[in-house]
Amino acid sequence: MNTGRHVVVVGTQWGDEGKGKVVDWLTEHAQGVVRFQGGHNAGHTLVINGQKTALQLIPSGVMRAGVACYVGNGVVVDPQHLLQEIARLEAAGVDVRSRLHISESCPVVLPTHVALDKAREARRETEGSGKIGTTGKGIGPAYEDKVARRAIRLQDLKHPARLEAKLAEVLDLHNFVLANYLGTAPVDRIAVQEQLLAAAEQVLPLLADVGYRIHQAHARGDRLLFEGAQGSLLDIDHGTYPFVTSSNCVAGTAAAGSGIGPGMLHYVLGITKAYTTRVGSGPFPTELPTSEPGSVGQHLSSVGQEFGTVTGRARRCGWLDVAALKRAVIINGVSGLCITKLDVLDGLETVRACVGYKLHGERRDVLPLDADEIEHCEPIYEDFPGWSQSTKALTAWDQLPANARSYLERIGELIGAPIDMVSTGPDRDHTILLRHPFHG
Repeated sequence: MNTGRHVVVVGTQWGDEGKGKVVDWLTEHAQGVVRFQGGHNAGHTLVINGQKTALQLIPSGVMRAGVACYVGNGVVVDPQHLLQEIARLEAAGVDVRSRLHISESCPVVLPTHVALDKAREARRETEGSGKIGTTGKGIGPAYEDKVARRAIRLQDLKHPARLEAKLAEVLDLHNFVLANYLGTAPVDRIAVQEQLLAAAEQVLPLLADVGYRIHQAHARGDRLLFEGAQGSLLDIDHGTYPFVTSSNCVAGTAAAGSGIGPGMLHYVLGITKAYTTRVGSGPFPTELPTSEPGSVGQHLSSVGQEFGTVTGRARRCGWLDVAALKRAVIINGVSGLCITKLDVLDGLETVRACVGYKLHGERRDVLPLDADEIEHCEPIYEDFPGWSQSTKALTAWDQLPANARSYLERIGELIGAPIDMVSTGPDRDHTILLRHPFHG
C-alpha cells in the first residue's frame, strides 16, 4: 500500500516560536494540514511575498492552494470567530470552504466561556493571587466543560432541540457561577442559542468525520502535516503549571486530537527560537529586562518584534534556555529542530545560552516540573562570540557566519537532537534546509 509520510510540528518553548511560517513552508510538500489542539488562542503569523497574514483557528496550510485543511476533535471552536476568520481570508481571495474539514466532535466555545475566563482573571488580579495570563478567549472553560462531559459540540448544531436542552443545562451553571461567585452579569441564553443556530447554516457544511478522512488520505499516499499550537512548556501536564494553556500541546496529542493512531506520526519537528520568549505570567529563568535602552533584552524585543499575535501583548525576552529545551525534546520525541529568528541575534557582541541551573546548591540539567522550583533556578550560561554579518534571508548553511554556525552546532550537541532547518526571516523563502522532514 502506498501510504503517506506525516510530520508533526510542535513548539518547544513557551509558544510564539514561528511554527506558522515553518508549516507554510513545509506545506509545499504536503497534501493536508491538521490542527489537533487549542483554539483561537493560537496565533500563527505568515509572511508571503512580503504580505502578513495572521491565522488563529484555521490551519496554516490554507495559504497553499489545493491543500486540505483539517480541524481535529482536540480543538475547541468558537463558531463566530471561525466565520470571521473565513471571511477575512475569502476577502483576500483565499479559497477556504472547499478545503476546510472540521470534526463534528469539536467542543464549542460559548460566550459564557469568554465571560468566565475574563472574570476569573480579574478576580485573581483583585485578590492578589496573580493572573495566569490567559488570552481571555474562553478556551480554558470550554475544555473544562469537555472534561466534565457537558460540552456543546459542533454536532449538536445539527439538532436544534438537543442543542436547546444542553444549552439550558450548561448556561444555568455558567450563569450561576458568573452571578453568585464572580459577581458579574449573566449571559442571555436565548441570545446565545439564536447566535449558534444562525452560525449553524454556514458551519454545518464544513463538518466531517476528520479522523476517517485523515485515514483515507494516509491510505492514498498523501503527506500530512500536524500543526501544533502554543508550546511544549505551556502543556497542561508537562508545562510550568499552573502558568500553562488548557490543552496538551505536545506531539503525542496529534494522534488523540485528530482521531488517528500514533503509528501514523513519523517525524516530529521541534520549532525553537534562537533565544527565548514568553507571554503572560510564569517562571522564566533566562529573562532579561526589555525596557532598558541599548540592553540585550531591548534588542531582542525590538528587533524580533516580540508582540503577541492574538493579544498584542509585549513578549518577555531572554537568552536561549537549553535546559528547558531538553525537557521539550524528551516529551515530544523530537526527530529534528528548526531554529527560527537567528537573524535577531545579528550584531550582538556575545551570545549566551543557559546550559543548566543551580538549584538549592545542586546542578540541574533539565527544567524542573515544579513552577516554584523554577523560580529559584539560577541559570548556568555558556558564552559564544557573536557575529556582525547579517544572516537575514540566507538560504544555505555555508552562507552563515562562522560564529553563527558554531553557535547552532553547539546547541545541537547540548540538546542531543539534530538541527534540520534554520529560519533566517519571516518570509517562507527565508529558510536553510539541512534535512527534509518529509524525505530525510
